[in-house]
Amino acid sequence: MNSADLEVLEKRVHAITRPENALLWLYLISSFALLCAGPIALIPLYFRFHTLWYRFDATGVSMGYGILFRREMQLTYARMQDIHLSQNILERWLGIGTVTVQTAGSGASGNLSIVGVREFDAIRDYLYAKMRGVRDVPHETQQTHDGADQLLVEIRDALKETAAALTEKK
Repeated sequence: MNSADLEVLEKRVHAITRPENALLWLYLISSFALLCAGPIALIPLYFRFHTLWYRFDATGVSMGYGILFRREMQLTYARMQDIHLSQNILERWLGIGTVTVQTAGSGASGNLSIVGVREFDAIRDYLYAKMRGVRDVPHETQQTHDGADQLLVEIRDALKETAAALTEKK
């Protein structure tokens, strides 16, 4: 993917800040499938839909939802391990999908799910491009390690000089 394509893709993905209204329809249909418990199940789903937000920026992806119990999650591109797309039959019919981003070693709690979006293919492509970019570019911390290595060498040399001086005094 060249830089012009990535720039267009970046603009499309950065414009996504909320789920599509079709997600509310999905919640409504799903809750009616529960028959008597439908109205009870619909209330938290309704509030989740209205408080759900996404943010894509230069460092990673953020999402949050909730009124009484807020949940926010930030995930940097460097921590991303795998990306999955999913659509059940209702989501396919409504034209929306879910992008699940997984991190290493954090189990299910480390998964960030971007639900109810139409541009799920674009999000996947964008995240993969960002993941590759993070891994291909040398980290800024490498310079810090070089400076730390130099400092450790200086400390080692000073300790050798101190040990030699102490040995000579004996």
